[in-house]
Amino acid sequence: IDSAAFVTLAEDSLFARTLGVDTGTIEGYLYPDTYFFRPETKPATMIEKMAGQFMKVFDDTLRARADSLNMSVAEVVTLASIIECEATADEERPLISAVFHRRLKKNHPLEANPTIQYAIGDKRRILYEDLEVDSPYNTYRHTGLPPGPIASPGLKSIRAALYPAKTDYLYFVADGNGRHVFSRTIAEHNEAVKDYRRAKKKAEQSK
Repeated sequence: IDSAAFVTLAEDSLFARTLGVDTGTIEGYLYPDTYFFRPETKPATMIEKMAGQFMKVFDDTLRARADSLNMSVAEVVTLASIIECEATADEERPLISAVFHRRLKKNHPLEANPTIQYAIGDKRRILYEDLEVDSPYNTYRHTGLPPGPIASPGLKSIRAALYPAKTDYLYFVADGNGRHVFSRTIAEHNEAVKDYRRAKKKAEQSK
């Protein structure tokens, strides 16, 4: 298909509303799954199919759970999209969700690197100067959730957003092996960050 035509249509707010999405664009609602289309399939048909699959997955049970948390579907999808980008190990998704839920309740910035990558339009290692980017998606400068999803979350991340783990963790940092170290206090977190940097430096020196 014409990828530019697909993106243009996916960013069309009027088209999004016809599919039951009133957040401006269809981003976040293109459910990640395996689809089979004939070569001549039009972009609109593809988007309708993917958004329709999202509506099936985000069923009445999940909507009721969102209501119980006083969260809109858009808020759940936005949070789930950040979890999707942060997590590699499935069992960590509810823990990451718990950290973000606690931060939202405390009015503490989410400080999620994937939102910075989204804001600068480049999925690369984040630099300190990137944290100052002028964007509503900069969750280091702005509290609360960003304006909308930064990716299309799967069911595991959606469920994690709706069912966070019961924990008092407030911080986490990558351990360099695809997982994270979770901390309750800033002191614990700073030590975990130091450990990560030492391990990374040692790994680089051994190359």
